[in-house]
Amino acid sequence: MWHFDGLRVAITAGADGIGLRVAERFLAEDARVAVCDINHQAVAGYAKAHNGMPACVTNVADEIGIGAFFDQITAVFGGLDILINNAGVAGPVASVENMDYAGWKECLDVNLGGMMLASKRAIPMLRASGGGTIINMSSTAGMFGVPNRSPYCVAKWGVIGFTKTLAMELGADNIRANAICPGAVEGNRMERVLQGESNASGKSVEELRRAYVECTSMKTWVSADDLADAILFLCSAHGRRISGQILPVDGHSESIG
Repeated sequence: MWHFDGLRVAITAGADGIGLRVAERFLAEDARVAVCDINHQAVAGYAKAHNGMPACVTNVADEIGIGAFFDQITAVFGGLDILINNAGVAGPVASVENMDYAGWKECLDVNLGGMMLASKRAIPMLRASGGGTIINMSSTAGMFGVPNRSPYCVAKWGVIGFTKTLAMELGADNIRANAICPGAVEGNRMERVLQGESNASGKSVEELRRAYVECTSMKTWVSADDLADAILFLCSAHGRRISGQILPVDGHSESIG
């Protein structure tokens, strides 16, 4: 359906969670998929399950580590066609006046700095391939303010500006850049976010869970497959004239603030 046969894909935070599901969907379409992840066990599991596919333990905020990941891709694949900048952290949950600056900085370093480092290494490889696609994972938190989540919101708003700038810089090289804005995605990561917001706000986890659902028009959460569907579409020939766009996959969210 998507015609990804033999295309070379790199996914940050691709050995677990959303990233792993996206990797599996590309693999099912006969793409070759390299992943990096900070989770040692997940990387080992991916390498075992997909023998021959590059898999690297990497903190995306570490320039040397990112360099090693792309060096591995070059050695094994000989180039790159698609970059999925998926890596991110939730960051500290607190009001601005009570925010820990080290946690704030780490959130921006991973969510935004890591995206820049990966893109910087990928761009020459995509250009050498005659073009390609970059998908940046933002969030509906990059469209609205969210109380007690300032570093995450700042980073995800930054991803949108970064994406639009990439699209303008790279269009002449036949490289497209788009951002996905997930809403509340089912899974362990969102459960940790709910617990953190519960601790900061005094509201129960179940109350917050209901609020996330009620603030969407479709009254639903999002699955990793919902995100993968959008990503594969944008990376396929069907999305060949789409660049610089911000695509919410959220059941139509409004701010829960």
